[in-house]
Amino acid sequence: MNDASPAPASAPSTGARRVRVRAPELVGKGGWLNTGGDQPALADLRGKIVLLDFWTFCCINCLHVLDELRELEEKHRDTLVIVGVHSPKFVHEADHQAVVDAVERYEVHHPVLDDPELTTWKQYAVRAWPTLVVIDPEGYVVAQHAGEGHANAIRTLVEELEAEHAAKGTLRRGDGPYVPPEPAATDLRFPGKAVVLPSGNLLVSDTTRHQLVELAEDGETVVRRIGTDGDGEFREPQGLALLPSGQVVVADTVHHALKLFDPATGTVERIAGTGRQWWQGSPTSGPALDVDLSSPWDVAWWRGKVWIAMAGVHQIWTYDPETRTVEVAAGTTNEGLVDGPAAEAWFAQPSGLAATADRLWIADSETSALRFIDTEGAEGTGYTVHTAVGTGLFDFGHRDGAAGQALFQHPLGVTALPDGSVAVCDTYNHALRRFDPASDEVTTLATDLREPSDAVVVGEDVVVVESARHRLTRLRLPEEAVRVEAVAHRTRREATDVAPGRLRLDVVFQAPKGQKLDERYGPSTRLLVSSTPPGLLLAGDGTGTDLFRDLELNPELTEGVLHVSAMAASCDDDPANEYPACHVHQQDWGVPVKVTDAGTARLPLILAGMDG
Repeated sequence: MNDASPAPASAPSTGARRVRVRAPELVGKGGWLNTGGDQPALADLRGKIVLLDFWTFCCINCLHVLDELRELEEKHRDTLVIVGVHSPKFVHEADHQAVVDAVERYEVHHPVLDDPELTTWKQYAVRAWPTLVVIDPEGYVVAQHAGEGHANAIRTLVEELEAEHAAKGTLRRGDGPYVPPEPAATDLRFPGKAVVLPSGNLLVSDTTRHQLVELAEDGETVVRRIGTDGDGEFREPQGLALLPSGQVVVADTVHHALKLFDPATGTVERIAGTGRQWWQGSPTSGPALDVDLSSPWDVAWWRGKVWIAMAGVHQIWTYDPETRTVEVAAGTTNEGLVDGPAAEAWFAQPSGLAATADRLWIADSETSALRFIDTEGAEGTGYTVHTAVGTGLFDFGHRDGAAGQALFQHPLGVTALPDGSVAVCDTYNHALRRFDPASDEVTTLATDLREPSDAVVVGEDVVVVESARHRLTRLRLPEEAVRVEAVAHRTRREATDVAPGRLRLDVVFQAPKGQKLDERYGPSTRLLVSSTPPGLLLAGDGTGTDLFRDLELNPELTEGVLHVSAMAASCDDDPANEYPACHVHQQDWGVPVKVTDAGTARLPLILAGMDG
């Protein structure tokens, strides 16, 4: 909270008056969900504290924030109205039915505005998923936060606004506009992944019902359900990996844990993770039950270990069942597409794994890429990361042909096929694709699937998890590829016009009220800047501790993407407390820029607070 002339980002103010900015109207061509057919306007919410959550359903950080806000939403239900503003990154996410599905899939219990053309996103000058905007009962924007880790700050602000506006007589208590939809009756509800058990039956993660479901060999008949429909053994489970013992490792995604299910006894045991989400600074190796994880999305058995697609931190981890330890195997936590030695590689929400003798295949969803890990070119026992198909965070589509120009759209699953090729569940293209390493070609095996998220080989067939049709679909692998008209897309965000030469980057961060930067052990802020292509920046890339940076743009390049990662740690400002609670605020931005003489010389990115 600051006045119109904020303190520098490296020295946040904590006690200045709030900026008074009238909140723009909420407009979205897709209309409203979870309101019983009503179309509320901001005027209808006057007297309530309104929290806008700008999200898109592909984004793991957005899903984390949905979970962060659940307690706040329940505790302040009579004064606080959370409104999800769905703002798509991928073309598929602009499909209204896909948004309807996502709202049910992720149990969103508040009104959602479907904004496929990013109208409200632009009105609020949002630059990142997720972004949270707080509007007071009189209709003024009082705070903006990007990224995760802001729940405590928002709770404090909500309580402050409740007291302030109750005293002024401008607070209105009572029910908000949320109307829950009617539940649907199906055997599966948004299934995630599947595995073939030694018995020949299929085990499926029934994600939205928080269960595992064992199906008979026909893929339809329910044999048994494992777990309760709620916050019991599982919470939105995803990946499944069959061990040589016949037991199954489960990626218990929202519990940030791995569980071990024994089909013979029906028992479930936690084998990795504490139940807490991993944050920067947490241990990255150690006894498995003592180390935090972050949204494990898939698991695979390879080279004597369980490999984990750690979607929440853009890394690949391993679990060793002999030593019962976990450790990072690849990735830096930076989001993007960078190949090379495993410790230096960048991933973007890895969500699917498949093992062959010499490779671990990875569906890297946010880069719409198929990647793999092997030991080729690695020194000693190290691993190397390669990209087979895909170019980065911003290009996607449905295009077959040579791998160098082929395109996927947010794939979530990958499956090794008997002939040495791999099948890719090309989720947002509703297709099953095939990559052949021998020919370096991509083809399409099947279309008209609804958000396929995994596939398993059963005899001569492949069984596809059609997540948004709530079923398994058996396909006979075709001898010839399906012909599909090629399309290519870029993300829907417009480029920011920036002036050539010097560009001032300011990450705006004001420590929330009652907190201060945690500088007991050195700087509590971190800023990492890079670009695509790398030559876009002549100066200013790299890592530093100030939340501002002078960048020098290459005058010979006219467009590109700035990658910015910021982190700030703040602690409760209570001198009497020797061990105050501390909070990590972090966000990654990918900002498309276009260099033009009429562009801005300053690029502000809000981590927390208001930019004057």
